[in-house]
Amino acid sequence: MNLSGLSLRDLEYVVAIADHGSFVRAAEHCRVAQPSLSAQVRKLEALLGMVIFERTTRRVIVTVEGKSFVEQARRVLAEARLLFTIVQRSDKPFGGALRLAAISTLGPYLFPRILPALRKKYSELALVLSEGLTGELVPKLIDGEVDAVLLSLPQTDAALASAGIFSEPFLLACPKGHPASRKGGPTWDALDAEERLLLEEGHCLREQALAGCSAPGRTNRLATSLETLKYMVAAGEGCTLVPALAVSERDAVAYSRLPGNTFSRRVGLAWRKSDPRAMEFSALSETLRQIAKSFDDVKEA
Repeated sequence: MNLSGLSLRDLEYVVAIADHGSFVRAAEHCRVAQPSLSAQVRKLEALLGMVIFERTTRRVIVTVEGKSFVEQARRVLAEARLLFTIVQRSDKPFGGALRLAAISTLGPYLFPRILPALRKKYSELALVLSEGLTGELVPKLIDGEVDAVLLSLPQTDAALASAGIFSEPFLLACPKGHPASRKGGPTWDALDAEERLLLEEGHCLREQALAGCSAPGRTNRLATSLETLKYMVAAGEGCTLVPALAVSERDAVAYSRLPGNTFSRRVGLAWRKSDPRAMEFSALSETLRQIAKSFDDVKEA
């Protein structure tokens, strides 16, 4: 097969269709006319001798053969983006721009604390910040859509490198007057299963909270965010675990410290091993480690 008939733009079209499940939305994402995108994908399928997408009146389905092609296309595009990273390098840190993401139970509370010091340290660096679930951010990092992610360690993907920054304890949050809010009261693992409020599936904090339960039980008392959990606790719905950085004096709940190191998470920075800026990411993690030393509510990693 002659590779001259295959372009990176073709691969971008294929990945966009797979991601959006629609030729129309993919065309909007790629900023191209939908008929042109459809024609180019059909031409690509003819070149390859395979059907990538099953087209129905309601939706677009990736075929079994197409799934393998789409995943390989993602990897090719990620490597191609590295070419631009290499040629666009400048004397500025990270080439002048850094796309930094954080898991959603960390970003809103950590970013405000680290940004002033980061701006001082990297005065010429343009920071693009984002948040999401671990299961969303890690694939984006691998595909080159973000440059680094602040997340809970350990991370196990072989394509990524990581460095610890700090250890963050969890506090038990209960309605004011609840027995668990008093000295000698029940701790998280001693609460009735129906009293434990959790985040929805997909949040690593949910799994960490369940790991601290001797009998987690079955419950549908879930929330989409930490702030929603706090509101539920304040309304008397039950108790939950809140990372130390997310605790605020304005919260209408009672917080209590938990014994030992079981109820905590280790926060770190992850980046692609293949990224030519690996030494800069290592230096950034050390900078973040030094910044975190000024936090009263965390410990060294």
